[in-house]
Amino acid sequence: MRCVIARYPFDLTKAGVLASMKGVRPELVTGESVTIGRRRYPVKQVGQVITRQDRRDFTVGEVTRAMARLGFTCHDCPEAAPVGVGVPTPLRTASALFGGTGPVGV
Repeated sequence: MRCVIARYPFDLTKAGVLASMKGVRPELVTGESVTIGRRRYPVKQVGQVITRQDRRDFTVGEVTRAMARLGFTCHDCPEAAPVGVGVPTPLRTASALFGGTGPVGV
């Protein structure tokens, strides 16, 4: 499939992307991501590996669009884990240990 990423044309195939990403350790996913094989990679990391360009040269949308057209599963930003009301945070625990107003267990 022919696509344009950062104003440069690329001929990408699903097998080619799988081969390029083989042996690459996924970085921590904090934003949009792509599932390639059994691993979930940040979109910018995938774009950098398959295009050999700097991450600042292309957008997440360009790579996501290309990966979706190739048949890979693309994911939006992960949801932030909700902070429970009764779960003690490190700040609450430290505050309670130093004589703060809140109890340690709350």
